[in-house]
Amino acid sequence: DVQLQAFGGGLVQAGGSLRLSCAVSGFTADDYAIGWFRQAPGKEREGVSCISNTDGTSNYADSVKGRFTISIDNANHTVYLQMNSLKPEDTAVYYCAADYVRCTQVLVTIMRGHGMDYWGKGTQVTVSS
Repeated sequence: DVQLQAFGGGLVQAGGSLRLSCAVSGFTADDYAIGWFRQAPGKEREGVSCISNTDGTSNYADSVKGRFTISIDNANHTVYLQMNSLKPEDTAVYYCAADYVRCTQVLVTIMRGHGMDYWGKGTQVTVSS
């Protein structure tokens, strides 16, 4: 079974940094995408970033470009989201998701993860002003 576990959320002051991790297991084929998505109270889910496990292709939402970096450690089946220059509006529950899809800008900004079958439990990120 495919399983994802997200770690690394917490409370940080504006301007600070956090690194989220997503441990992925159970995929039987090599070509899949892993994405980070977030949902703030009272708001719709928003795509943050995605990465392909084969060639490292990545895409970002405009709101996090230049501040967040997604990376993958295939040896340890872990995806990281390094979040720098955090803002109060980054406060949300962050989820990682994966599926046999391509990492595209559409997946992040339009589909926002809809249609992806495998999700981890969320991790709370709170940025204080």
